[in-house]
Parts: sequence; C-alpha cells; structure tokens
Amino acid sequence: MAKNDTKKIKITQTGSPIRRDKSQRATLVGLGLNKMHRTVEVAATPEVLGQVKKVQHLVTVEDA
Repeated sequence: MAKNDTKKIKITQTGSPIRRDKSQRATLVGLGLNKMHRTVEVAATPEVLGQVKKVQHLVTVEDA
C-alpha cells in the first residue's frame, strides 16, 4: 500500500468575487470556494498553488 505524503493546505475565501474577471471567479469555483468565509482543505500540488497565486488577493492560505 502506497503512503500518501502529500502536503495539505487550508484555503479560506476572504474577498468577494464581485467586479472581478470571469477567470478569477472560475478559479475560485475550481478551488471549491463560492461563498465568503468558506474553507476547503486541498493537496498542495503545483496546479493548486498556481490557482491560489492567481486569486491570492481573495483568499488566505495556511497549513492543514
């Protein structure tokens, strides 16, 4: 059985997607966030970290 050593991060939406580009709104939905103060726990893959960087002004990130 393989050991799952992927690092997890908690992402909380702190900013509103109102008056933002459609791509930023879609990125939030892709991360599983669609309402203010909602938190998700995801694996810290390069793809997810790239999405977080795109909307870094709308979210807060912490280690899980």
